[in-house]
Amino acid sequence: MTEAAAEPGHAHRNQAPVRVRVRARWARTAARLTGYADLACARAARAARPLRAAARWRSRLPPTAWDALLATLLLLNVATTRAPHELPVAAALTAALTLPLLWRRRAPRTVFAAVAAAALVQWLTGFQLPADVALLVALYTVAANSGRRGTLIAGAVVEAGALLACLRWSTDGAFLTPFVAVTALAVAAAVLGVNVRTTRAYLAALEERAARLEHEQEQQARLAAAEERTRITREMHDIVTHNLSVMVALTDAAVYAQHRSPDKATTAMLQISETGRQALTDMRRSLGVLRTDEPDARRHPLPGIAQLAALADQMGAAGLPTGIDVHGGHAHIPATAQLTVYRLVQEALTNTLKHTPAGTRATVRIHCAAATVTVDVTDTGPHPPQPATATAAVVVPPGHGIPGMRERSAAYGGTLHAGPLPDGGWRVHTRLHLDSAGAPPA
Repeated sequence: MTEAAAEPGHAHRNQAPVRVRVRARWARTAARLTGYADLACARAARAARPLRAAARWRSRLPPTAWDALLATLLLLNVATTRAPHELPVAAALTAALTLPLLWRRRAPRTVFAAVAAAALVQWLTGFQLPADVALLVALYTVAANSGRRGTLIAGAVVEAGALLACLRWSTDGAFLTPFVAVTALAVAAAVLGVNVRTTRAYLAALEERAARLEHEQEQQARLAAAEERTRITREMHDIVTHNLSVMVALTDAAVYAQHRSPDKATTAMLQISETGRQALTDMRRSLGVLRTDEPDARRHPLPGIAQLAALADQMGAAGLPTGIDVHGGHAHIPATAQLTVYRLVQEALTNTLKHTPAGTRATVRIHCAAATVTVDVTDTGPHPPQPATATAAVVVPPGHGIPGMRERSAAYGGTLHAGPLPDGGWRVHTRLHLDSAGAPPA
């Protein structure tokens, strides 16, 4: 039992070195294969260097250089293969066929006509020349730079030339085979040219579309920047005008009460300080500088309908007793719409504070419905003087307050009405549509 029990443990100890040797053999094989792969990659890179150099050298040459090279090679072929008595005519015909190709990109149809005329003269003289390939190059150029009609006419001319050439120079009656071969070459040249023209037009359309999209994006960016400047200007006007008006009124009250009632003067000064801090907080929030983790962001949330009571208290402390009457719940109203309501009321009360005498009272009525919010602000102060004629428009106090209120109201599909009341006083009225497609100002 002892020997039998010891044999498995002994076999296990003998297998461990075997596994180590197998792993080492696999590691050496993997390293050898990796070395072979690296060597193959290095050889492929060295072999590709001449190709890359040739491609760079080709891209540096002007396009006409290749046409000149083709003409030179064909002339050298004629000079080395033709008999002395045939050389002048063959060289002249080769030059007439190939030299016009230097101008094929500037005037493709004219060059094709010149090459076709030279080919006709060649057929009349009875010379067979390898320079006939110039006719295929000219056909390709016409197809790449002209429309369908020009390509069809050039292709018909080449086919007629191929027919005449095969009828004259075909041997042993073998007409069909060379004619099919030449026709295939002509069709290939024409199709290649059409593909080049189509690709060029497609790339041009893509470039035009990219330029148009870039222009539209620039326009949208400029419009967004202008809209943002307008928003900031409107916000700054509402914040600065309101808070400065309140601070001026409180300062006058503090100066008046500093000797008769020091306690009231101290209270007014504290309210001035709080108003200034509130103005700074609103300005930083409007400019996007205030971070959400700052204590002021939690202490002064985005103003809305719930903050109208505090606004009324602030206006009352500045000398404009204000009553707030809110009908309906406003929990379902978006924060941006509530900010619009707050700014409308704030601007209307600020105008009343600036343009009415002491003793004026203001009333704010807010009616909240499922899809609309109605804002109505009235005061008891005297209205501005009427125009001289009965048909003239109502004179609105100058400034940016009422236009800004109209913009805010229009963003929610509303129309703001501001004007005097028949029995005295001033009224600002609008109705905001919460389901309006217009984006409200922040």
